[in-house]
Amino acid sequence: MAWPKKIDREAVESALRLDFLERARNVVIVAPQGLGKTMIAQNIAHQAVLKGHSALFVTASQLLLDLGAQDTSRALDRRLRHYTSRTSLLVIDEMGYLAYDARNADLLFQVVARRYEHRSLVMTTNLAFSDWPTIFPNAACATALIDRVIHHADVLAIEGESYRRREAEEAATTRKAKSKR
Repeated sequence: MAWPKKIDREAVESALRLDFLERARNVVIVAPQGLGKTMIAQNIAHQAVLKGHSALFVTASQLLLDLGAQDTSRALDRRLRHYTSRTSLLVIDEMGYLAYDARNADLLFQVVARRYEHRSLVMTTNLAFSDWPTIFPNAACATALIDRVIHHADVLAIEGESYRRREAEEAATTRKAKSKR
């Protein structure tokens, strides 16, 4: 994996020490694809488990598909409790890779609002916060959702090139060089 061009090492180390967890703060990891957001989030969750906390790692699409599949308000409330009160740390990966309708925005808002100031959240995204309304283009709660996520959050911004793209380009160059022999 390539080293990012810009990353706040102290902020990453602080997140891995779980400094945020005892104060019910959030960590939001913002970076383009291929810079290790998921790996950092997984490592934070792993550290939490090693220190005796419960942690749940889920992609945004998995979370919203699960909540959206509940066919009664009672079933939905039970699943919301699964994501909001049963784990010390909830990690939501890949926020921003897909756009969601207003119902999904409302479901995510419920998760975030129920955890707000009570339990920590780690979220990864490839989008700047100013672009988050594009994830939920028709949702009235988008601004409130963003506000609650970032209000008590440590934001880890990572800059650089995708290691996947660079590896693919290097492989293509190698194949091209071999075919010319």
